[in-house]
Amino acid sequence: MLPYDSLEGAELALGRNLTVAERLWFNYSAHKSDYILYTHNWLFLFLVFSLVPLPWALVELYWFDAVNRFKLQPRVKRSFRELFKCYKDVLHQLIFVVVPLIVVSFPALEWVGIRTSLPLPTKWEVISQLIVYFLVEDYTNYWTHRFLHSEWGYEKIHYMHHEYNAPIGFAAPYAHWAEILVLGIPTFLGPAMVPCHMTTLWLWSSLRQVEAIETHSGYNFPWSPTKLIPFYGGPEYHDFHHFVGGQCQSNFASIFTYCDYLYGTNKGYRRHKQAVKKA
Repeated sequence: MLPYDSLEGAELALGRNLTVAERLWFNYSAHKSDYILYTHNWLFLFLVFSLVPLPWALVELYWFDAVNRFKLQPRVKRSFRELFKCYKDVLHQLIFVVVPLIVVSFPALEWVGIRTSLPLPTKWEVISQLIVYFLVEDYTNYWTHRFLHSEWGYEKIHYMHHEYNAPIGFAAPYAHWAEILVLGIPTFLGPAMVPCHMTTLWLWSSLRQVEAIETHSGYNFPWSPTKLIPFYGGPEYHDFHHFVGGQCQSNFASIFTYCDYLYGTNKGYRRHKQAVKKA
């Protein structure tokens, strides 16, 4: 909850006029507790999960000839029933695992210093924090993912995520409840190390979900703007990991490719690419 009684009080405290964005934030958040604002995270995750995979789902259902050549595993075609079942299964996990996790994690949020007050962060502050979050998440997720591919980790937990050996966008968060809890640590670690504004946290959570959905989309579109990101893995990179399945010891990274390169866990993928090129 903001410590100002009015817009005028906020401007007096800051010593300047509020920007349009800050006025909108004040009008929306002034009388809402930090706890309520934090729980908005679930709403954003629900909207991203429900809406972002839809274009790929429509392509999958109607199999447009113009984009068919971009499908990574063209022999696998999902029906509406399969897509809807995946959506329902993940929605169940969002409601009964993610929502309680958000509810009970609020004290940790307060402890690390996520703020809701004015002023809003500058665009360069937001961009720099997001870069840190993506790098921290990618590195810690890499090692967590490698643990989940140990014999115990895969048989007890990670097997569920690999039920979709030809991944689809809706299956990005499809996982065992324990995996959802464990992989929440890399996602939250960046904001814990470099605390941000609540709006930046919302944006980070949403962008991370969008990235995971694209990576699991099953389509490698050459016009995707993520092609411009250095060392970005993308759908083709992660699709190989799902295609090989539980025995895969390659392509563990969630976002970038440098960890797999540094630690030698991209050799299977490189051999596969060379074989495809020769063929």
